[in-house]
Amino acid sequence: MINVNGINISYKKSGSGEALILLHGNGEDHSIFAPLIQKFHHNYTVYAVDSRNHGLSEKTTVYDYKVMADDIYALIMALAIDPVNIIGFSDGAIVSLLLALHDQSVISKMALLGVNLSPADFNAETFEFMQQYYEQTGDPLYKMMLEQPQIDISSLKDVTVPAFVIGAENDIYHPEVFSSIAEALPHSKLKVVPDHDHGSYIINNDLLYSELADFFSNSV
Repeated sequence: MINVNGINISYKKSGSGEALILLHGNGEDHSIFAPLIQKFHHNYTVYAVDSRNHGLSEKTTVYDYKVMADDIYALIMALAIDPVNIIGFSDGAIVSLLLALHDQSVISKMALLGVNLSPADFNAETFEFMQQYYEQTGDPLYKMMLEQPQIDISSLKDVTVPAFVIGAENDIYHPEVFSSIAEALPHSKLKVVPDHDHGSYIINNDLLYSELADFFSNSV
């Protein structure tokens, strides 16, 4: 646990080597990465973080992706571990991208799994489900997804950090979202995982370990 940006952020540290930060998705915690942690910790110092309002991290009234990116920036600074490698999934990928837009000097490489730039990227079925769920529950995590982020795709041209954009064949976004993001990032590559949905290839799954490990270890 560390106090940064005015709140307590929980993280699990393991292994040794270059810093690798893992950022989970909406409504989850760092435990979704357990299989990947078991493999990456042999060559990296892994920091598996619980985002604010998730897991063991402090619950707040602020639900904002930019503030979440500020949390991670503050954590990196407090631990003095920059530049870091990052694997971000879903909300965690949004946070990673916002962090790069804020100060890409703290990032060595980033893998963006299941990332979107705005709520308009969701396919109609998913967006309708989220709207109905929020109307029924008032869950602020769903409100955040329905309203945020609002990232201008033209801003991605300034992000020169090597990026690995990954999506699934049966994801929750419009099919062109991942290719558009990959094309907008100057130094990126794209993978669409066949026969998988938004989280099945990463949640409690090390399916992509070899490709991720190659991405982080290879020089650019």
